[in-house]
Amino acid sequence: MLDRIRTTLHGLIENPRGDTVGAVRIPKMLARKANHLLGSPLCSAEDLDKRRAAAAKLESLRGAGSAAAPARREPAPVVVYFEKDRNQRLIERVQELLASRGIAYRALDVTGDEATMAFVMREAKCEEDDLPIVYVAGSAVGGYNELVEWDVTGKLKTAVFGA
Repeated sequence: MLDRIRTTLHGLIENPRGDTVGAVRIPKMLARKANHLLGSPLCSAEDLDKRRAAAAKLESLRGAGSAAAPARREPAPVVVYFEKDRNQRLIERVQELLASRGIAYRALDVTGDEATMAFVMREAKCEEDDLPIVYVAGSAVGGYNELVEWDVTGKLKTAVFGA
């Protein structure tokens, strides 16, 4: 019913019939401008069909896009703090464990960097002899034993890659 009214009114304001008389031409011209300013709610049946088809296609594309590819989360940053000549065997074991799980990490040598060393020991609640220390997303995991514990319980994978 509403579609019929829309198309009939569109036909009346777009029809050139009566445009020679000023009393008819001016109101039709104002009606055309108002229709155009409002986004052309009065339109032909063909335009109405095109609009509905476009709206249906847009809705189907919106639905297909969200279901097809869920947003993939970027892994959390993993940092391994170590001293160059101390506990080399543990450093290698930590690196092997992280590499075997496909976890990208950054190894930072804190030899001679007292500020970073103080930060690592304070946050991880450890001593200098406990290095290497692993951090995931800014929170301390701990040394090799704690890293293995996180790996076994699945907490490491959740912390790095999300749920």
